[in-house]
Amino acid sequence: MNTLDEDLDPRAVRDHGGGLDKAIVKYGGQRTDWIDLSTGINPHAYPVSGLTAGDWAELPDHGAFERLSDAARRFWNVPQRAAILPAPGASAIIARLPALTAMGTVQITPPTYNEHAAAFSAQGWKIRQDAPSDARVIVHPNNPDGRIWQESDVSAPLTVIDESFCDVMPDKSLIHLADRPGVIVLKSFGKFWGLAGVRLGFAIGRPDMISRLNDLTGPWSVSGPALRVGTQALMDNRWADATCARLADEASRLDALVTRKGAKVIGGTSLFRLYQVDNAAHWQGRLARSHIWSRIFPYSETYLRLGLPPKDGWNRLEAAL
Repeated sequence: MNTLDEDLDPRAVRDHGGGLDKAIVKYGGQRTDWIDLSTGINPHAYPVSGLTAGDWAELPDHGAFERLSDAARRFWNVPQRAAILPAPGASAIIARLPALTAMGTVQITPPTYNEHAAAFSAQGWKIRQDAPSDARVIVHPNNPDGRIWQESDVSAPLTVIDESFCDVMPDKSLIHLADRPGVIVLKSFGKFWGLAGVRLGFAIGRPDMISRLNDLTGPWSVSGPALRVGTQALMDNRWADATCARLADEASRLDALVTRKGAKVIGGTSLFRLYQVDNAAHWQGRLARSHIWSRIFPYSETYLRLGLPPKDGWNRLEAAL
């Protein structure tokens, strides 16, 4: 029996990065043989320490949530009038956002992260690409092309600003708009800090909307280990500053390597790069035969997205190319 039967697995419906199981079925090897460059996750993860037995065994208390929210407020310079909701990943928040207001039309400009359109569609909203609407989603910077949006783009009664990749360019953040009526800013923890398995994300906005989101997520929405790790990491500004510089250097190195092989840089961030190639499926297959997984897109035959390789993966990537 095929354990990857898409008809039985609701997680397989939408296109995403990751999915090494499928790659292994087609190209062989074990998970430890592979380098996964299909996601935009920092390969240099924040060093986790200090977890206690109580983090695993006890229900998280109010104080742990408050400490995490306080650390998030300081790190992102959240406006004082805005409230913060920690959640088990930004995707968990995205799925609940359409319930914040009455069903209508939502403007989502493609190409972009597809979970937003999926979430609104699932709750009966009509998706528009460019017309004024009841709601708007802007992914800032955009995934996959790195587009930067402006304050003037925050134009709908409900505007979601997804800043999942904005920690690599904090000077571009629109977090100062989080206390504006109808604005929700999303932050992802797993990408910049390289700890996607922690499953931690944040919604930031006016207290009335954050209160409604809190009602939808329920109590103890974040695990004890995630609360401690998130608080520790968000308080470590020195690590964040050094990591921003390191990622920028490595993104430039990746561009130089891939363009020498005939690709053209389209955009991206310092956590992922988007290239135009002659045949994206061919490039993905060539890399996969060397057990390096990349991201291609169903709407483009020429888009190839690569994340940064780990320290010991650069030579393998160059050889595979």
